[in-house]
Amino acid sequence: MVKFKKYLSDCFHMKDLGKAKYFLGIEIARSPQGMFLSQRKYALDIVDEVGMLGSKPATTPMEMNHRLLADKSPLCVNPVKFRRVVGRLVYLTITRPYLSYAVHLLSQVMHEPREAHWEAVMRVLRYLKGSPGQGIMLRSDSDLKIRAYCDSDYNSCPLTKRSSSAYMVLLGNSPVAWKTKKQDTVSHSSAEAEYRAMSDALKELKWMKRLLEDLGVKHETQMELFCDSKAAIYIAANLVFHERTKHIEKDCHSVRDAVKDKLISTVHVQTNEQLADILTKALGASPFRCLLSKFGVCDLHVPT
Repeated sequence: MVKFKKYLSDCFHMKDLGKAKYFLGIEIARSPQGMFLSQRKYALDIVDEVGMLGSKPATTPMEMNHRLLADKSPLCVNPVKFRRVVGRLVYLTITRPYLSYAVHLLSQVMHEPREAHWEAVMRVLRYLKGSPGQGIMLRSDSDLKIRAYCDSDYNSCPLTKRSSSAYMVLLGNSPVAWKTKKQDTVSHSSAEAEYRAMSDALKELKWMKRLLEDLGVKHETQMELFCDSKAAIYIAANLVFHERTKHIEKDCHSVRDAVKDKLISTVHVQTNEQLADILTKALGASPFRCLLSKFGVCDLHVPT
């Protein structure tokens, strides 16, 4: 390492500043337990920019049972400000996976934000105000085994009737990849929507495995893919399931091939244990806090 640093300093005008503590708004704290990543200052800057440092904190980022995409309230008086704040929230999802659903939803109304959408942004900021130091822990005791949770919210978009897909990929007990997206086509059943979510998660698992191999880590065992839909798991295991599969594109059946090739193993998980559930819908305070604790989100700044 010393020779490599010397070689770089000979080739470029640079110096060694030691271990990274702050990089592009991301704060890095190290301990024997692992590496903690947060964006505390960045989050507080967003709250301060909107003038909400004195606001009452919210218990969750979004209100349950909202109808934001179908809302017909008056247009937002300052759409430029709305777009700026949502844009800054996108960067905040680097260390706050649970914001993916809120950002995914608000990003769909950037072209014509309404007052209800601005109020939803305010609720996200009130949550940030109450927990500015939250971040993810990349644990040092990870077993370097990849597992993923995938979920979908059937027909979640009231305008297009498309479902939402989400996945959370863990390396050991550390979250390393997550995503929320609207599916490309309308699913004809909840089983089909869940199966499409499995297909999206599989693509990420394959890429993650190749990345580990490039880093010299061989993943010999099957990667576990957790899903709370038994019907979707049956589709992945059963070649003949015509009634549920006749509308599904061929590329989705890569899940079936991956199971057959023993690349992944599909595992059923109860809905209340489904980590990706937090990425597909707005949850109540109790299940929201429960899921946060299970996939590595913590706050080092909270007094114990």
